[in-house]
Amino acid sequence: MKVRSPVVFKTKNAPDIEKRGIYMEDTIKLKQILSGYPEEKRFSLAIMQDVQREFNYISREALELISEHLSIPLSKLYSMATFYRALSLEPKGKYIIKVCDGTACHIRSSLVILSELEKLLAISPGEMTKDGLFSLETVNCVGACALAPVMIINGEYHGKMSSKDIAGILEQYKGGESHG
Repeated sequence: MKVRSPVVFKTKNAPDIEKRGIYMEDTIKLKQILSGYPEEKRFSLAIMQDVQREFNYISREALELISEHLSIPLSKLYSMATFYRALSLEPKGKYIIKVCDGTACHIRSSLVILSELEKLLAISPGEMTKDGLFSLETVNCVGACALAPVMIINGEYHGKMSSKDIAGILEQYKGGESHG
C-alpha cells in the first residue's frame, strides 16, 4: 500500500488543519468501508453516508475511491454529495452543533442561542472553528418541541436552552469531560 503525504485542506473556515488530511490510516478505514459493500452502483449513497459518519465529511480522495470501487463517474458522486444536505464535502468540526430553528424553538428564542454560539465560537452557521473542534449549523426542526429551544451536539440534545447555558456546555466539550 502506497503511503501518501497528508492532503491539507485550506478553506476560509479550516486553515491548515493537518489532522483533516488523508493519511494511510484514513485510506485503510475507507477501504474497510468499501469492502463492506458489493461493487454495485445502488450502494453509492449508503457508502457515502458511512464515510460521512466516519470522517464528518467526504473528501475528494474518498469520492475517488468510491468511484473506482463502484465504477461510477466522479461527477455523479459529486452530484449526489451536493444534493443531500446530510452529506458534506467540507471538513466539519469534531463536535457538530445544530441549533433548531423550527417554529417552537424560534418563538422560544433559538436565534438568541445561535447568536451566543456565533459570539463564543467566532463563526457563523456553515463554518468550523479554526481549531477544528466545532462546526455550527441551523436545522429546520429536530422534533423535540417540548424541549425548545434545542441545541444538539453530535446527537446529544440540550433542551430548554438559555444563552447563559452555552459557555458551560461548550467548556465540557472543549475539556473532553464527556462525549467522544
